[in-house]
Parts: sequence; structure tokens; C-alpha cells
Amino acid sequence: MRQNIKIDGLDIHVWEGKADIVDRVVRALTGQDVDVLRADGTSISAPRDSDRPALAIISVSVIDGGAFVLRDWEARHSMPVIWVGAAPRERDPAMFPPDYSHILPLDFTGAELRAMVAKLARQLRAHGEDAQASHALIAHAECMKALLHEVETFADCDTSVLLHGETGVGKERIAQLLHEKHTRYGGGPFVPVNCGAIPDGLFESLFFGHAKGSFTGAVLAHKGYFEQANGGTLFLDEIGDLPLYQQVKLLRVLEDQAVTRVGSAMPVRLEFRLIAASNKCLPQLVKDGEFRADLYYRLAVIELTIPSLEERGAPDKIALFKSFISEVIGEDKLAALPDMPYWLADAVADIYFPGNVRELRNLAERIGVTVRQLGTWEESRVKRLLVLARNARTAPAGAISDLLVDRSKWDMNERNRVIAALDANGWRRQDTARELGISRKVLWEKMRKFQIFDEEPESRAV
Repeated sequence: MRQNIKIDGLDIHVWEGKADIVDRVVRALTGQDVDVLRADGTSISAPRDSDRPALAIISVSVIDGGAFVLRDWEARHSMPVIWVGAAPRERDPAMFPPDYSHILPLDFTGAELRAMVAKLARQLRAHGEDAQASHALIAHAECMKALLHEVETFADCDTSVLLHGETGVGKERIAQLLHEKHTRYGGGPFVPVNCGAIPDGLFESLFFGHAKGSFTGAVLAHKGYFEQANGGTLFLDEIGDLPLYQQVKLLRVLEDQAVTRVGSAMPVRLEFRLIAASNKCLPQLVKDGEFRADLYYRLAVIELTIPSLEERGAPDKIALFKSFISEVIGEDKLAALPDMPYWLADAVADIYFPGNVRELRNLAERIGVTVRQLGTWEESRVKRLLVLARNARTAPAGAISDLLVDRSKWDMNERNRVIAALDANGWRRQDTARELGISRKVLWEKMRKFQIFDEEPESRAV
């Protein structure tokens, strides 16, 4: 009796080498919601959608003189591997890493394959849900609270939403929140697509899907992004990067609410909500003739602007940084460490991040890995990372306007008073603020205004 196993929404990349296993995998998984993609060499032939669960089935015959290194491959492609080989694992320990258990014999049965794929699919989905749960939105700033209020107001509308915001502000996270709070579509799929990463010549196949046999390598029918989002939400990030001829095709699908796969004449009716995002000024692109006005009006029924990290201010910066640090170090190891030192939080608040939350996360990961390995907040090493982060960027005009003030207009007596108080208190900001009779926030603002940086003590005197 065939075991009743249900596998939903999974990409399976198969490297068969000399084993001739692709057709067997296709037959074993017929009726499941999976895309089986034939691959050659050691690279993925189709664009990898990091938000869609994926795994690889690889014959050991693709290994040529040890050039195919499992851990390097996993790190590059971020997906687990099921190895298929004639030799049992215990007979050839040099072939398989001793801590790796996803192995099938060359004569695997369909039931064995389905059971292993289903197990890995559950693990991948659980990992994705845990990662999503850990990215709770932090909103201390009034501008973020106002945005979340707008999200609550418009989340249950069926109309399209256009999100504006700089690179790295979290447009996809806001789109996810709009999706999750929708009564009808919230239980359906959320399909994110980066329009700036669509290779030339693959737009139709990726968005519209293709029929079985429509071109070489199309061993199964493939659902495009439109069909994958049916009953849910399609999120098109960086929509302003789509060329005009692709914009026309997108508009036609939105108007017809139907899509026809490449190599097929049968239209598929669709029902989904569209959320688009851009870090470019779409009205200006419309004026310049680089974006279709009819598509813009179709997208911008509701428009929301996501504030930059600089607009959100120091409290949100510090809270986000602590959250990312906790993810990297781990709750258990973090609990064994002293509290995050004040100088680290103050320094993070003082740095301008043009890449916004994404760049802040990168700094947190670098510092988090260092602290996790050392087991301590080693000040000299962490401050070197902070200095590198500060020196690698310069705030644009208007972003931090008080940094651009002519020094001749400064109150030098006030600056010297602040420096003297910092020196007297060993540059401990809490103690310095108490001595000056001001809050830490006001002290931080004064240091920022007067360009007082504790990472560069040689430049304190003026």
C-alpha cells in the first residue's frame, strides 16, 4: 500500500550523474506539489528562490576526485542534500560525512524517497517558521508606530499596495505583515519575488510557468510565480527594475486575472493580492518614460512609506541590534554573558547605516560571532569592528545635518565641558550624563552635534 504522504511547495534539484535517477524521482513524486529540476555539474541551473523550501538529490557519481565538497555546496546553496549511492554508508566512510544521515541506496523505492523528502520538507518549513517568528517588528519610534497603524487599517483590503522605502528598511517584512493580517489571503501562500534579479529570457517561465516538455529540461509542468501565489499574496520587490516590455505582461495578468503557461494554450484563473515595493521614485520614472503610468496607478491604490533606520532613531537602532545579537549568540550563551556594555549600544546609535536594517544586521552578526567565539565582550576587538563600520560610510547631506555644521558656530565652551565630564568619568556615558544633569539621550545628541567620538580619542581636542 502506498503511504499517504503530502508534500507541499518544494523545489527538488536532482544531479543524477551516471545514475539515471531523475525519471524515478519524478514518478515517485507524481501528484505532489513539487518542482523537480534537472541539474548538471555542481551548480543550480534555475534561479534559486531563497524563500521557497528546496533540497537536492545528488548521485555520488557526480563526485570527481573529491572536487564536490558537501559542506561547501550546502553553504553556497543553503539546502540539504539526499545522497544516492550504491555503497552503504558504513562501508564507505570516506565518501559520506560521518554526521550526515540523508542517504538512499541506488535501488531506493518510491516510498523511501517520499518519506525522506517529506521529513526534510517538514524540517525546512519549521526552520522557516522559527526564523520568521524571531523577526518580530520593533517599533519604539513614532514613525514606525504610525506605519503599523496604517498596516492594521489596510491589511484586510483586497486592493494592491505599493510600499516605498530605502534599501534594507524591511519592505518584505511589512508586506508579510499585510499578508498575515488579511482575513482571506492570510492563510494562503506568500510568494516574494525580487524583480531586479530576473534573468533575461526567463521572465515568462518564472512568472507564467511552463508546460511539461515545453523546452529541454522541462521534465514536469512548472507553476510560475502568479500560480504559486494563487489564493495568497504575490510580493514584487524592486518593481521599478522591471523593463517596460515585462511591465506590459504584468499589467495584462493583473487585468485578466488569468495566466497561460509557456507551451500551453489553457489559461489558468487566478485570485491573489498584489503588493509591490520600490526604493525608486516611481512617479519620476513615469515622467521619464521608464515606468508605465497605467501599471503605476494599478499598483498604487494604497501607498505606504517605510521610514529609514535614521528616521526611526537611536531606540529602534539599539533594540534591533540587541535582537540580532541575541539571534547570533543564542539565548543560552547570551544569558551566561554580562549585559551588553553601554559603550556598544551608544556606538551603534551613533553610526549611520545607509543600508538600514540589513546593514545593521550585518554589523550585529560580525560582532555577535566575535563575542560568541571569545565568550566575552572584548572591548578592543568589538571597537575595531565599530570603527571599521563607521569609517566605511559617510552620511549623505541632510541625513545627519548637525554633523555638517561649521565648527565656528559651535559653542566651544559647551563642547569642552562635555569632553571634560566624559574624561572625568572614564567616558562612561551614564555617569557623565548624571554629572551634567542631563539624560543619556541628550548627552548622545550633544556628542553627535559636536562630533565627539570615543573611538578616536586623539581627535577630541580642538
